[in-house]
Amino acid sequence: MNARDVVVIDGVRTAFGRAGEKGYFWHTRADDMVVKVIRELLRRNPKVLPEMVEENVWGATSQEGDQGLTLGRTSALLAGLPASCAGFSVDRMCAGGLTAITTAASEIALGACDIAIAGGVEHMGHHPLGANASPNPRFLTERLVSEDALVMGKTAENLHDEYPEITKEMCDQYSLLSQMKTARAYQQGKIQKMIVPMTVYSKEGWIVADRDQQPRPETTMEGLAGLKTPFRIQGMVTPGNSSGLNDGAAGIILMSADKAAEIGVVPRLRLKGYAYSGVKPEIMGYGPVPATRKALKNTGLTIDDIGAIELNEAFAVQCVVFMKEFGLKFPDDERLNPLGGAISFGHPLASSGARLVMHLMNTFSERPDLRFGMTSLCVGLGQGATAIWENIGSK
Repeated sequence: MNARDVVVIDGVRTAFGRAGEKGYFWHTRADDMVVKVIRELLRRNPKVLPEMVEENVWGATSQEGDQGLTLGRTSALLAGLPASCAGFSVDRMCAGGLTAITTAASEIALGACDIAIAGGVEHMGHHPLGANASPNPRFLTERLVSEDALVMGKTAENLHDEYPEITKEMCDQYSLLSQMKTARAYQQGKIQKMIVPMTVYSKEGWIVADRDQQPRPETTMEGLAGLKTPFRIQGMVTPGNSSGLNDGAAGIILMSADKAAEIGVVPRLRLKGYAYSGVKPEIMGYGPVPATRKALKNTGLTIDDIGAIELNEAFAVQCVVFMKEFGLKFPDDERLNPLGGAISFGHPLASSGARLVMHLMNTFSERPDLRFGMTSLCVGLGQGATAIWENIGSK
């Protein structure tokens, strides 16, 4: 059989809160954030009836507590989807949400289902990265990986070592631009329409979480220059040129192109292809480079065909490396993260992949002259993830 075309109909997310007691979601369960997203997706798309959804796939890095017990299945039941809707969870750390999306898309492409919901969630306040993990001691005793591989900030410092021409000032400049882009996108009302407001209980009582907590529009180069480098004495990586620790959920609706036509919904994106690739764990931020090269080769495209790029900003250095490797204009290539990125929005690990898809949809809706775009992330322990999308509204 021939693979079917897979399209994205819509996407929505919670606001991204700060992890910890001062964050929006300290007293909120991760699975309740997922339920909120699922219900809002169905509310916004009434032609997609609950009984039509056959699969519910969610990425989560820490699959325990309120992110455990096969979250894809439990959240489907909690959200009111019928018992006939299957569900499961995946873990590819930062690319968990994108992996959930491409896995669901593969099911649709091969006819295993027609309609799926997929996305990612991370409650880093409840589940700090690696807190309850027990890495096999052989990793270090047999030197299978560097000790730095287990500390993401150290992997970013190592990437600076690989590219000594990339300075801290360059990374700070990139980070400032991310904050500026996000501030502008908020002023223009572009971000608000992607967020479902959620009433949550906080230290101040009941509040509505409807705006990301992470952005710092007041950021300046002078302020960034004075920040400490916690991962290395006189290092390059600071809290200002890195993503934050955050809580949040994000999801999208996918279906076959034929099903979209049958029920009369307007598709936004078509999945052109995707690829995952491994790199040395101690320079995990390099991952998007080989993953993107692989995805471009798989689809027969070149970087010049890609009109919009949503690259997760785990660390600024990783993004500047990507720009250098693919010949993007530094510091501000118009194709790259036009609404800002994780340095400003935050990075609730598995949820970021779905956020990138939403941002790409926004750009495509404003730019019918663009045909292809991509979403890409680096992944802890040395991986990269890239998906290439076609703008169905392109002319």
